[in-house]
Amino acid sequence: MLGNTFKSALLVSLMAFATGAMAEITLSATQDGSTINIDKALFDTDASKEFLATGKNPYIGNEEAIKKGKKIFNLYSCVACHGGKGEGAVGPGLIGANFRYAKNVTNKGMFETIWHGTNGGMGAKGFGLMAPDDGIKPDELLKVIAFIRSNSNVGTTGNE
Repeated sequence: MLGNTFKSALLVSLMAFATGAMAEITLSATQDGSTINIDKALFDTDASKEFLATGKNPYIGNEEAIKKGKKIFNLYSCVACHGGKGEGAVGPGLIGANFRYAKNVTNKGMFETIWHGTNGGMGAKGFGLMAPDDGIKPDELLKVIAFIRSNSNVGTTGNE
């Protein structure tokens, strides 16, 4: 019996792999762990779709994406609170080793914190700096995170 269950599960997994179907990650609010619902249409690039499927940031280490991420970081004035490289200023440091929110050690966690906001009131999409219909897009946020990770001296990419 167990053998048949295993074979069925393996067959379903192989079918999903062959058709390109992938389970999506669940995004959770930093404040209370509630589910963050983001319109799937906003994940409109291959990189953002990969992130939604895996929680891994494909832009980590990509020099072109890091350069664009830096521009976006400056455009949205992240630098005013988090410093020129995310080292922290008025707001908390983003590069580690001591994250205000432990989940930010992962790219998924940092995405959740930036997108939905924090107890301090900052929020890219959810509550603060950028209106939900006119702010940063998921693909741009992944580039910002790649820029932040490029400045880290703790030896982590967030994709571990």
